[in-house]
Amino acid sequence: MDFKDYYAVLGVSESASPEDIKKAYRKLARKYHPDVSKEEGADEKFKDLGEAYEVLKDPEKRAEYDQLRKYGARPDGSFEPPPGWQSASGFGRGGYTDADARQFSDFFEEIFGGGARGGGFGGGSHGFRQSMRMRGEDVHARLALFLEEVFHGCDKQVSFTVHEPDEHGRLMPRKKTLNVKIPAGMREGQHLRLKGQGSPGIGGAEAGDLLLEIELAPHPTFAVEGRDILVTVPIAPWEAALGASVTVPTVGGKVSVKVPKGSSSGRKLRLKGKGFPGKHSGDQIVVLQIVMPEQHNPEAEKLYEKLAESEKAFNPRSKLHV
Repeated sequence: MDFKDYYAVLGVSESASPEDIKKAYRKLARKYHPDVSKEEGADEKFKDLGEAYEVLKDPEKRAEYDQLRKYGARPDGSFEPPPGWQSASGFGRGGYTDADARQFSDFFEEIFGGGARGGGFGGGSHGFRQSMRMRGEDVHARLALFLEEVFHGCDKQVSFTVHEPDEHGRLMPRKKTLNVKIPAGMREGQHLRLKGQGSPGIGGAEAGDLLLEIELAPHPTFAVEGRDILVTVPIAPWEAALGASVTVPTVGGKVSVKVPKGSSSGRKLRLKGKGFPGKHSGDQIVVLQIVMPEQHNPEAEKLYEKLAESEKAFNPRSKLHV
């Protein structure tokens, strides 16, 4: 009796999580399903996958198999269970026909004592073919949008690729195009799920979903932090010193903002509710940046000289450690 390495059959490690095992099984079962695969030996590979998944998907059955696996195979590849071995995981406890049992290997029969309960398979290869239903694969795609589009919401046309069986049962790529409504307030990295728009299922099962990941194109004026939108606004030295009202752009339109008297570069002003819309709207953060004229006329230079004399006690570098 040949030893069956169920982890190798599914292509996963011994430490694989239940989700990893399920994902590997779904991927390989789709590849070797008799209804779609034309590869040589697909039926046998499909049966091996079903047997491996039957054992590894259940914690109790997997623990029992792991215990036996420590004994390993003989040099010739055969396997003999330890003396007095008897499965305690519930395999083969009545209710199975000879046809049910024939779908499992000799190794499985010797170790677990008969067809597995609740495997979801009928007798023989035909049973696999008829009862196997597999949900279609989810399709992941990225959609690059401008800040204004995600802020206000928009309608976009999206093209992506799904895989579906042709008339010969081979999985073939097909381009699919949808008109998608993007709700206002979506942020970069968020996903929009379109149910049933992924790859078609097998055996009449439901189709997978389309998962659209939102990407933001760089903006020349605004930056994004979470739900907040940042904008750097230049102001003149006298506006910073005396205070002023300046016009500031927001994604929703221009607004007037009061610059407090005595503001410095880097000071941040918060405009509540002017960030990304939603149940908890973000804010817009206005970052002040003092800019100097490239040239001063003689009269302005004299005023600066007078200011320097008047404020000579002020040292902007007093806290700078040199």
